Amino acid sequence: MLDIGFLELMLIGVVGLLVLGPERLPRAARTAGMWIGKIKRTVSGMQREISAQLEAEELRQKLNEQQQKLDSSLKKAKLDVESIADAPSSSTTASTTPPATNAAKSDTEQRVAKARARLDDALQTVREEPPASPSATNREAKPELAETEKAALNKDRNHQ
Repeated sequence: MLDIGFLELMLIGVVGLLVLGPERLPRAARTAGMWIGKIKRTVSGMQREISAQLEAEELRQKLNEQQQKLDSSLKKAKLDVESIADAPSSSTTASTTPPATNAAKSDTEQRVAKARARLDDALQTVREEPPASPSATNREAKPELAETEKAALNKDRNHQ
């Protein structure tokens, strides 16, 4: 911080002794020490906050990158499922296929429809935003906690 040697400290002490006198110098030194300690604590607190903010920002960026990768892979999977579903229906027609093939075809179409619905649900879930504030979830959970606490109190009363 400051490059102060022994001679500079002695000079400051002698000047302080001459200016303040022997009665007020110890009190002034304590006050100066307290102020220096407060400044150091404030600076270290700011450094911790800044580093925490930087780490949080890095985590947000990594999370966004992972979100984009997940979105693209889900979209790709959905396109693959849709292409599989479209390929059999466009290559053959219902009038030229035997009934057993039609049943297998409808079963395949049902499975494809279910897979498509699952992928749509997964995409929707991935795109959903997290809850705005934890206090909203706490408000919803508090009635359940209150009922649980009441039940526990009644149980304790019954045991006594």
